[in-house]
Amino acid sequence: MSRLRELADEFRTVFAGRGSLADSIIPPIVFLVINALLGLDYAVWGSLALALLITAIRLIRGQSLRYALGGLGGVALAALLAKLLDRAEGFFLPNMITGVLTIVLCGVSVIIGRPLVAWTSHVARGWPLEWYWHQKVRPAYNEVTLAWALFFAARLLVQILLLQNETLAIANVVLGWPATIALLAASYIYGIWRLQHLRGPSVEEFKAGAEPPWTGQQRGF
Repeated sequence: MSRLRELADEFRTVFAGRGSLADSIIPPIVFLVINALLGLDYAVWGSLALALLITAIRLIRGQSLRYALGGLGGVALAALLAKLLDRAEGFFLPNMITGVLTIVLCGVSVIIGRPLVAWTSHVARGWPLEWYWHQKVRPAYNEVTLAWALFFAARLLVQILLLQNETLAIANVVLGWPATIALLAASYIYGIWRLQHLRGPSVEEFKAGAEPPWTGQQRGF
């Protein structure tokens, strides 16, 4: 239970103020349901109306304009593609393109020794970049970044196989945030375990210039 509470706290830390869950899960589900009941045109306008509502609520609550408009822009692009292609599958093409870019970024970042997961952690937590590049820290982030690449590659393969199938919409919802949350949880659990076995310094030990042997990172990845 302590590990579950720790994961919950970490998710709140990483996603505080972003609110991207609503943009990623609710509009695709609404699109899927309306498309099945009323057709593509109603689904497009229904998902756009919902995205506008979510954006308005965010602005009223004083949340970041970047995240508010970012969510609206993503849904608008998806709806535009669905309308231009006159197929419901077009709504999920931006997600597939994002998957391709993520796979490429993961691979390139590991090759150049600057793993993508380290960058995402740095942006979310503000820890020193130099800590991530430490020889007894970076391997953990390399390995998790490669795991991310495999995850997004597997998801992309499923999407391609279902591209001409009406179940693509359902697969995208399932492989969206539910699968991503599972990936993040597994990344965190493995990452902490790996850092402890690498016996490198914790962030605080690194900032303090502590000499080995180090206690190592006990929480946060």
